[in-house]
Amino acid sequence: MISHPSRHCTVELQALPSRIGQVRRIVSAQLRYWHLDPLIDRAALGVTELLSNVHRHARPDKSCVVELELLVDRLTVSVRDHDPRLPVVADAVEDAALSTCGRGLAMVAAMSESWGARPEGEDGKVVWFTLPAPTTARPQPARSPRRTPEQQPAPRRPRTHPSPAPVTTTPVTTAPVVTAPVVAAPAPAVAHAATASPTPARSAVPG
Repeated sequence: MISHPSRHCTVELQALPSRIGQVRRIVSAQLRYWHLDPLIDRAALGVTELLSNVHRHARPDKSCVVELELLVDRLTVSVRDHDPRLPVVADAVEDAALSTCGRGLAMVAAMSESWGARPEGEDGKVVWFTLPAPTTARPQPARSPRRTPEQQPAPRRPRTHPSPAPVTTTPVTTAPVVTAPVVAAPAPAVAHAATASPTPARSAVPG
């Protein structure tokens, strides 16, 4: 079973060689989702060593839980099994079985910021190690608490822009065009003198 909230991821499995490779891929994908790419190699190596120890030494079964927890500046990787015996760091050179499968807890101690083991009740234990989380890690942010009415910011008033002054247009008055009627010049009077018929002159001498 796999569960992974925003800052926490757990994987339940049987620590068998075929499942260890799957868990490595799950851990790598989860760290990539948390933007912790620089920690993928070390976290995958560390969880492989812890699961290998469970596979070789845990009794009475190989069931275990891998847990990833992301805090502000630290990633914690832990493996919980049902064997209450706490592990002992062995020299990889002296332990031939360990050297063929990895360098075990000595490697975990060398590549991690800190590590340790603690009993888990009466029938189990937890082995863990931590890695410093880079400042670029960006897990999903938690929702901000609701503000009370007193904390609500005052509504912003819409900006009012001064309206431009109306443009007054003065109508251009054109003087009316007065057209004088065209008066035709009178035709020149042609005076024709009446030609009087000459009156015959009377003779003063009676006839």
